Amino acid sequence: MRFAAYEHQQQRRVAVVTDDGTLRPVPGADSLNDLIRTGDGLPGLLAAGDAASHGAPPGPHVSEVRLLPPLRPSSVRDFVTFEEHVEGVRRSVDGASGVPEQWYTAPTFYFANPHAIVGPGDDVPMPPGSAVLDFELEVAAVVGREGRDLTPGRARDHIVGYTVFNDWSARDLQSAEMRVGLGPCKGKDTATALGPYLVTADELEPYRDTDGLLRLALTAEVNGEVVGRDLLSNMSWTFEEMTAYASRGTRVVPGDVLGSGTCGNGGCLAELWGVRGERTPPPLRPGDTVSLTVEGIGTLTNTVVPGPEPVALPAARRRLRERP
Repeated sequence: MRFAAYEHQQQRRVAVVTDDGTLRPVPGADSLNDLIRTGDGLPGLLAAGDAASHGAPPGPHVSEVRLLPPLRPSSVRDFVTFEEHVEGVRRSVDGASGVPEQWYTAPTFYFANPHAIVGPGDDVPMPPGSAVLDFELEVAAVVGREGRDLTPGRARDHIVGYTVFNDWSARDLQSAEMRVGLGPCKGKDTATALGPYLVTADELEPYRDTDGLLRLALTAEVNGEVVGRDLLSNMSWTFEEMTAYASRGTRVVPGDVLGSGTCGNGGCLAELWGVRGERTPPPLRPGDTVSLTVEGIGTLTNTVVPGPEPVALPAARRRLRERP
């Protein structure tokens, strides 16, 4: 089942998307977050979808509405689970080769900005002070039930669905700030795109391979030209393992989003730059349109537009380190 959040005639609604693109609004629902939170995970969401599919009058077609991000995340954890991506981007951003040995021990992630979510068709501004903007082709799992210290087996019941995830990245800012050793901050802070739909977890079960990974075809295009292709099953951890790790010593809650990390073979420009030793294709600039397609989920498209100039701040004050 596919769910969409949308705006139509100045109203925001949530609907089931039929095969022909007709929207079947869920009665009384204007937020997928509320549906997930009150439905106790996947069974509740499917029940709400069934009620809309069989009892609600048809709404507009998806072409007649403004699609919104499927949900507003409670939090966003973005993992890095593709070894090929780590190799290429490390060479491009850090000037280093290979994969750190620590990467193999656990599915590492950082927290992204849940207040910077954009949806399908939304414009993405250039981050202030950046001239090297990049996309990242990912898939995100959405948590539907609260849990703590989950096993991977239990974690499967906590994943309600999946959506396409674009981790927009200012590579010049990222490269400079990561030298401090705290991970990405403003290099990843301007926009994260989600959409076009939330596809319930049961819909993608036929794609699962013997390792428990989802074998979905991934394609990245810039201005209509294909720049990357990969399979989601090239991940080194399953979403259930990632969810279990995210819940270790803490809790995951309904609406949490877990990004797969960027796929390989052109899942972002920086990987290609690291492999080729030059910035080909060039960094994104205003007017460029990025379309990311994930088999079984859909296509997420955004266009880059000019952004604001950075507000000037002073350099660090070199203090005398006086003591009382």
